[in-house]
Amino acid sequence: MDTELVEIWRGDIRESVHRGHAVVCDGQGAVIEAWGDPETVIYPRSSAKPMQALPVVESGLPLTDEQIALACASHDGAAIHTERVGRWLADLGLGESDLRCGPQDPDDRPEHEALIRAGRAPCQLHNNCSGKHAGFLMLGQRLGAGPDYVAIDHPVQAAVKQVFEEVTGIDSPGWGIDGCSAPNHATTLAAFGRAGAAFAAATGSDRRGAAMVRIRTAMMAHPDLVAGEGRACTRLMRALAGKAVVKTGAEGVFLAILPERRLAVALKISDGATRASEAALAAILVRLGVADRRDPVIAGYVDAPILSRRGARVGVMRPAAALR
Repeated sequence: MDTELVEIWRGDIRESVHRGHAVVCDGQGAVIEAWGDPETVIYPRSSAKPMQALPVVESGLPLTDEQIALACASHDGAAIHTERVGRWLADLGLGESDLRCGPQDPDDRPEHEALIRAGRAPCQLHNNCSGKHAGFLMLGQRLGAGPDYVAIDHPVQAAVKQVFEEVTGIDSPGWGIDGCSAPNHATTLAAFGRAGAAFAAATGSDRRGAAMVRIRTAMMAHPDLVAGEGRACTRLMRALAGKAVVKTGAEGVFLAILPERRLAVALKISDGATRASEAALAAILVRLGVADRRDPVIAGYVDAPILSRRGARVGVMRPAAALR
């Protein structure tokens, strides 16, 4: 069964509750703390991007840290994202039409408004997963594979699945298609936490470990590329200043990689609410002593005010008793 993780209060009434599952895993892959059912099966969605980027980085391709961060990103389609992905594709002798992620209206407001003023439609570079797909295209070139790199039987996706199962430590029980048209492999929450902990504990002593260290280092160095201004991943990584990689996924999934502690946190909110996944993750980071509840950024997630249209504080979203 899932358990209560986040609650919303308005006045003296607990108005809503978000339930879910969460685990903390150590560097040996053991679950050292859990809420709900660690063996619940999830799609990790975009939280799996560090694992999906792993075969790209492991291949020894000449990647910059910015490109690695973009390969792991769910960006908001700002110019800092689209211009870099566009240059990356050009360096490969490719263009926007070679992507298979589909167009997406950018979440970045300046870019959204610029498109309207110019009378232009959003393109695939604006897709939040365009960096991941550029990495797939780069790996596809290295493998000498065909252009339809999102097909489940394509060599790129075969490499992604193999690495994903190796780092989670179990065979995936199935797969679905993500919003960007690429396969997303299911696993248990505990196995996903184990994969995150492998990134946290990696030392760079072998090829896989070196790739894991490179990925986590690139993400922490470029939090603005991993998400965007105002986004939880970017804000939390800046606030934690090198202590954590945090990566959101659709439908209430979150992953945190904590290299200094050799730990990882993985969670899934049952109703898929992003607001609850952000609050629950921040609460667990506070519980672990990684984040300071007094930090204004952290407080904005663990004691998130609910405001009226006039700006009056009328309620609060906060961790449920299990996380306090």
